[in-house]
Amino acid sequence: MTMASASVTPPTANRNSVKSLLQEPFARRTMADKLLVKELGPDRPQLTIRQITGVKGKLLKRSFSSDWYSRKTWLAGCAHANALFCFPCLLFKGPGTDLSWTGAGVQDMKHLSEKIRKHECTVLHMSNAVKLAVLGGATIATQLDDGHRAAVRKHNEEVDKNRRTLSKIIDCVKYCGAFELALRAREETDPDNPAGIFRGLDFVASLDGVLEEHLKTASAFKGMSKTEQNELLECMLSVVRDHVVEEVRSAECVAIQADETTDASAHCQLVLVLRYIDAGGGVRERFFEHVTVRDATADAVAGALLERLSAILPDGQKDKLVAQAYDGAVATRGGGVQRKVSEVYQNARYVHCYAHPLNLVVRQATSHIPGIGAFFADLGGFSAFFSGAPERAAALGGMHATRWDFHGRAVDTVYEHRAELLECCRAIRDCGNFDPSTVRGAGGLEKMLEDEDFVFFLGLFHRIMPHVDMLSNQLQKKDIDPVFIEALVEKFTESIEKIRASMSSVCGDSESDQEPKPKKQCRMRGPREQRVATEVCDAVLMQVTERFAFTQHLTGARLLLAELFPQHRANFPKAALDTTVAAYPALNKAKLKKELSFIYDNSEFKACSGAVAMYQFFIANDLQSIFSETVRLLKILITTPMTTGESERCFSTLKRIKTFLRNTVTHDRLNALAMLSMEKQLLRDIPDFNKKVIERFLCHLEGRKSEIPLKIICMFPHNTDWLL
Repeated sequence: MTMASASVTPPTANRNSVKSLLQEPFARRTMADKLLVKELGPDRPQLTIRQITGVKGKLLKRSFSSDWYSRKTWLAGCAHANALFCFPCLLFKGPGTDLSWTGAGVQDMKHLSEKIRKHECTVLHMSNAVKLAVLGGATIATQLDDGHRAAVRKHNEEVDKNRRTLSKIIDCVKYCGAFELALRAREETDPDNPAGIFRGLDFVASLDGVLEEHLKTASAFKGMSKTEQNELLECMLSVVRDHVVEEVRSAECVAIQADETTDASAHCQLVLVLRYIDAGGGVRERFFEHVTVRDATADAVAGALLERLSAILPDGQKDKLVAQAYDGAVATRGGGVQRKVSEVYQNARYVHCYAHPLNLVVRQATSHIPGIGAFFADLGGFSAFFSGAPERAAALGGMHATRWDFHGRAVDTVYEHRAELLECCRAIRDCGNFDPSTVRGAGGLEKMLEDEDFVFFLGLFHRIMPHVDMLSNQLQKKDIDPVFIEALVEKFTESIEKIRASMSSVCGDSESDQEPKPKKQCRMRGPREQRVATEVCDAVLMQVTERFAFTQHLTGARLLLAELFPQHRANFPKAALDTTVAAYPALNKAKLKKELSFIYDNSEFKACSGAVAMYQFFIANDLQSIFSETVRLLKILITTPMTTGESERCFSTLKRIKTFLRNTVTHDRLNALAMLSMEKQLLRDIPDFNKKVIERFLCHLEGRKSEIPLKIICMFPHNTDWLL
């Protein structure tokens, strides 16, 4: 068979065309295909029928007008045959059918009105039109029966009532998810003590008569069982995910953030967060999925991420992924993961994790300096000692509520309460009411608090840690951008350099106003003390500079730093522009340079505090087409996640959910509850969320209709085929 004669099934959009109906008769098609053709209606292309006729010696030119389509709803056109057809008769043609309307088509424009009028009066045409109208529905006799109409009306009223009840149940699920409440307990078989929060709907039912009646009378579908809850959660999760995927696919740039942890069953869990700019210009970081990976290797993590990304970003949208960031243990394998992702998504730049706890960064960065490792080890002894027994904590008196969790907090606490701690330790040793291990531990802390080395490092880190904590807190903001981070790092660097320049006064500050003074002489005097302190500051600066240094693809942040606009105005940053365009070849270098030059010359742009503010200014004033390249660069910079603090927040929530549910939930259920908790605002913003969940839920039930109890059928409208 040649290619010309091969039969090719037309696409769905052309199933109602005259050519398709002639090639594949309507009677041979499946019911689903027939209903699709009915839904599509007659095909009505623009025809070029022209006819020249002679009337009383004059030549008249006639052509087909598309107005006929609106005047006669049964008319169909065929561009291939360039003729008109009767749509109902073409579908149900049988013996006696007028072939001019179902075979060759009508092209006679002179007698078109007369042919239409004659055809409409035929019994066969009217019969075919009725057949098309009732296709997929009840018979005429059934529809005309008063009893049937009353039953349909009553049934649809029941449908509305049941859907309203289901919507209330969905609201209760949303409430439990938003406040991270367990839907059920381990055992709910005891009717007198159901124990599960979701089963305790009596208060809600007392405010809603319909829901109260449903809970009292329903026997087949109450919405209380584990299966029903899981099906609702699955539908809610799918609706939210579809909305997020739709937003992501409409965004110009997308970034991913990933973090991992291990649950109580020793399974490696990976969280995926998507960052993008939505249609309203807002920066969004959406929790997308909680993924179980087979192990903690780079291959497993990368494989799980690529599998999810292929579903979110199809082949035509791979260029949208502009950044990838990893936190936690993933960061230790970040090179392997990011390389595998970059092989598929070439524009996905790897952003180093800026949200690692900076207190740990400072500790690790300075641990190579003699004495620093011992200092932090000794510092941890305060927390271990006073939390070891209630009587030890009670001995602290007014300081019993002090938190020792973080090194920065411990440094401040010990520095500010050194005298009180010394007095407490001596009281424990002199009291005689404590056990030997407590007395021995108090003696060790006392010697530590009197040690010159410990006191010196305590004063030094007391000056450094507040700046570290401030920078760490700023980096946890959700709407952070590269320009803002560069300003923060610059401010942090200036503060540490000031401390470095004033090293001569550090020891004095640490000893002044501190009583009692150390008993033994300081082992580090003058130059040596200053050298060690300088080395500590240099190590902190080097680590922070390396951690937050913008790589080549982020050099563009300096182009939009408002504080540098006067400098850029005097000397345009050509090198930074070249680097930025090299990192993002899609940018038009010439146009971007002209736009930036205008921004630098206009002093009003100096008021923009960050890339987000500048981007929102362009959007609010509809200037994105004028500053197209600047807006494109801003989108890339804003989308790039300069912090992975969001993934940390997600994992904290997941851990709380798993605690509430006692680790008995399935993976899909955990995903759904995590989504309800972390994206509760999104659930409120999605239009008709409950209605979409109900439709998704009913489609799920329809897929297994043979298992559905009769009572659940009342969730469906009466015109559903399989209910008739």
